[in-house]
Amino acid sequence: MTLKVALIYNDPQPDRYGVMGESKAEMGVIDEVKAVSQALDDLHYEYILMPLRPPLSQVKRALSMTKADVVFNLFEGFDGNPETEARIAEILTDLKLIFTGCPAPALGLALDKAKTKRLLSEAGISTPPYQILSPLDLKTFHLNFPCLVKPVNEDASHGLSEDSVVNNLKNLKKQVEKICGGFGGQALVEEFLNGREFNTVVMGNKRLGISAISEIVFTLPPDKPRILTFASKWDEGSLYYINTKAHCPAQIKAVEQARITKLAKAAFRITGCRGYARVDFREGQPGQFYVLEVNPNPDITPGAGASLQAAAAGLNYSQFIDRILHLALQ
Repeated sequence: MTLKVALIYNDPQPDRYGVMGESKAEMGVIDEVKAVSQALDDLHYEYILMPLRPPLSQVKRALSMTKADVVFNLFEGFDGNPETEARIAEILTDLKLIFTGCPAPALGLALDKAKTKRLLSEAGISTPPYQILSPLDLKTFHLNFPCLVKPVNEDASHGLSEDSVVNNLKNLKKQVEKICGGFGGQALVEEFLNGREFNTVVMGNKRLGISAISEIVFTLPPDKPRILTFASKWDEGSLYYINTKAHCPAQIKAVEQARITKLAKAAFRITGCRGYARVDFREGQPGQFYVLEVNPNPDITPGAGASLQAAAAGLNYSQFIDRILHLALQ
């Protein structure tokens, strides 16, 4: 019997990201859809494409009529409303539909970076010291410079640029005002670690494993902060895009690999993930790793970190997509 798949995704529309020059992240889902569609063809599965548009009530009606065996969930939130990513997962759960990737609570938690960091810290997992600040409470700042300033409720590196790393109160104030003004609410300010950066994708439900570990290698000029900016992911031809590359598998010692693997699995479980999720790390002192973020349902386009890591483990792209589907069916 042929597996029937409904491939859902957000149909990109004009939104506030376009005003800030950061709409490329939202358009990236189309490349992801094309790649997954080709993989489903290669696997000889039946599938339908379901681009989703608001309102949510209309989406729920459409999903309730699907006859698919499994929903491949590439939905990343309606443009300008990242919180709707978790709402779609809630609807899928309410409709008792089987779907790929993480459940709604994990997707919602990941958008609250402060709450995620608090949970990790309470579980004994190191994460850089942080504060939540707005222009009105800058006088409470007590961290050590340099610091990284970013939106507290965004993903896809929205709001991150070379100006995001600040070294004094003047620049801190400027960046906090920019982030709060552009993204609303408050800014997450954390002490910036200038060590090596790694990430790995954890896959599984009860039994967890990783494919490989990637290192983000920066070849930037010395005066540029070594961070994954929005440009490094989405602006081809930019200084950051050209000089920021993922090397997989990472050249690390066996003891370092074991430590990252253990921390990644622990962070996956603590944040309620299932299926697949990426965990990002920075090294402080040699051999001391800090979890930066947990990213449920990360980018799985060919060439993205998750796909590179699967390839390093011997899986071609279609096999990787098949693995994601069967984790959902379990």
